[in-house]
Amino acid sequence: MSDPYSPTSIEKVFELLDNKLITFGIPGALSFVGITKARDNQWTEAAWYFAGAAGMWIAIKVGKRIAPKIDQVIDWAIATVEQSLLESWSTLRSDFEGHYLKQQARLCEEFTSEGFNPDRTAIPLLEDVFVPLELQGILASDAFTQSNKPQKVWSQRDAVLYSENLSIWNVLARSKRDRKFRQMSIQAKGGMGKTTLLRHIALIYGQRKQRRYRAPKLVPVLLRLRDWSDSLTQPQPPSLPKLMSEFHVPSLSRNQPLTPPLKWAEKLLASGRALIMFDGFDEVPEDKRHQVSHWLSAQMREYSETIFIVTSRPAGFKDYTAQRPAVPIFVNKFTPTQQEQFIRRWYLCQEKCCRSEKQLRHAKRVAQDRSNQLITQLKQRQDELGYMAENPLLLNMLVTFHRFDPSRELPRQRIDLYRGICKLQLDDRPRARLIRMVLPYEQSLGILQTLALEMTKVNRAKVQHQGLVKFLTQQTVFQREEVEPASWLKQMVEVSELLVEREPGEYEFPHLSFQGFFAAMRLAQPQDAEGIRTNAQLVLQNWNGAIWRETVLLYTAQLSPKLLDQVIRKACELGSEAAELAAVCLKEYPRPEKVNPELMALFQTLKTVAQDSKYQNLEELLKVQRWREADQETYRLMITTVGKDEGQGFSRSDLENFPCDDLKTLDQLWVRYSKGKFGFSVQKKIWQDCGSPTSTGAEWDRFCVKVGWKTSATAYVDSDQLQFHLQKSPTGELPMGYRWDTVWAGSLFSRTDL
Repeated sequence: MSDPYSPTSIEKVFELLDNKLITFGIPGALSFVGITKARDNQWTEAAWYFAGAAGMWIAIKVGKRIAPKIDQVIDWAIATVEQSLLESWSTLRSDFEGHYLKQQARLCEEFTSEGFNPDRTAIPLLEDVFVPLELQGILASDAFTQSNKPQKVWSQRDAVLYSENLSIWNVLARSKRDRKFRQMSIQAKGGMGKTTLLRHIALIYGQRKQRRYRAPKLVPVLLRLRDWSDSLTQPQPPSLPKLMSEFHVPSLSRNQPLTPPLKWAEKLLASGRALIMFDGFDEVPEDKRHQVSHWLSAQMREYSETIFIVTSRPAGFKDYTAQRPAVPIFVNKFTPTQQEQFIRRWYLCQEKCCRSEKQLRHAKRVAQDRSNQLITQLKQRQDELGYMAENPLLLNMLVTFHRFDPSRELPRQRIDLYRGICKLQLDDRPRARLIRMVLPYEQSLGILQTLALEMTKVNRAKVQHQGLVKFLTQQTVFQREEVEPASWLKQMVEVSELLVEREPGEYEFPHLSFQGFFAAMRLAQPQDAEGIRTNAQLVLQNWNGAIWRETVLLYTAQLSPKLLDQVIRKACELGSEAAELAAVCLKEYPRPEKVNPELMALFQTLKTVAQDSKYQNLEELLKVQRWREADQETYRLMITTVGKDEGQGFSRSDLENFPCDDLKTLDQLWVRYSKGKFGFSVQKKIWQDCGSPTSTGAEWDRFCVKVGWKTSATAYVDSDQLQFHLQKSPTGELPMGYRWDTVWAGSLFSRTDL
């Protein structure tokens, strides 16, 4: 496919006219003839020639300006005709791919990723409410890809691909001309929209609308890894073609199952037309992630022409022990603009669904008023609600909560939001719809809590029907209330939607964070002293477990100040990583004024100790002059300090607001052990001598050449071309770990605390 950022065909036509015809004098020739006619007193003919020359010149100039719009219209027309022809053709012959794309897209049409549908709330279509996620992409270093090839330092020409505002369509377009982009990982914390993004891709391709995004023509295959983890960890796991043809395709429709043509999957993968999307590596059981990662990497090596995307939470992706995808991409938090877009689209969808088409104007007005009300409340309570609104999952919960009762104040803490949603789903909604639940709210809540805790204990995110039935029959409440467990289960799936049957016979909570919430509720319930100690010990034993993180945070948020004091003190003894999570627990504690002042003082002391200890590894590397590893450790320390995950890049604000104490510590260590040759302050002096550039240009190029990052004004060097040597390296060569986005370097050097 041609470069989507190159001039379009229409633009090229006008460019040719402008560069060639005018150059060769067509308007000039017409003007010359007009002058000749005027000399002969043939004024009418002369006027026509002058008008023709002016008209041609204006047409070319105007045409160059409107060419992009003309090209968009042509693209739309071509896409429309193409879709009509394909749909007509599919009626004349057995178009397997056409039917396949439609079936997969049909499963992605509704915005149901969270499993909510409260009373008076419609399930919106994904295309109506989807807000494009902003991505951040960089090329991983060998520290992250586990490759022996050192990281590559990208030229300014490539830098736009590693900006803060990538879209998934930018990335897919790049994949057709840059092989590295055929193997990507998309990482983000829970609820950031990874699954919704992949469903959006499948939907757009299924509707054959990819041309409007200038995306390559591909056949998407969306595979949830947790559905196939058992199959992929067998002694002889299926190949990717077999997984596609014999498992995935038949699972798309029970009523109209498709049968792929012979060798369909093999040919698709070999041709490079496939887009394989593996969703949720972190949802694979921990004991199976090693095997699954090796299976995934083996498929990527086998089908090198195919485009692969693997999504995961960063914490779970640490268990990807095989060769990782070449390009890691990260999902940015929802910006205020994205938050507003989602709220307005969501509310408009709701108001349109509950009114007739004749009332569309009224629906728009009501949606605007309610959206404004919610947006205003979020702005006024930015300190309390800001972190929740940045997460698409939590924002969806906030608007759901707000719509049910706009007069009710939004929850101040995440734990309160989950409580409100559960009350809404299990109690308020059924009563509003006059649905009689087979068990009271408190009893159903207790069963869900016990189930979630048992699943968390065994590191499972889903449960098979047989195991769930066995669990339910053991709950005495059903015998006591004379209720059939099957009736209760049906209501949990169809009414409350707090259990989801995404595949026949397999149940799970609508999101992992809900499982963590219910498990935390069970652990924190009042009970005897022995039970309290037992549960606290269980939490501490699993404090750093990936699937336990939400449970830990929401468990501590419910503790009494006295018990919180005991748990946090014990957690701080487990190491620096556990102490960092303890800090987050204190931050999310809903009653900070009740926290023991001695605990806060102790925590500050531990924080200081942890601050010193976290630089211990860097100091050891610098002492023995292992400069390359020290540079990578510097990047790791800096990116985690600004609250991002390893592999992400820095924004301008990250460097402008980087804690001064941390910055000084890093600089002092580099200056001390390099004897004044390396360090941020050393680089700052050179930067100032070069004119203190804050953007790219001649001064920035001169600085890069002096510190060895460029061989000339136009070419950055690969990291393996750097010296990493105390005597051979130019002054200021290191550290360079922060330099993922080189244009922001001036933001760091311009700080007065260096």
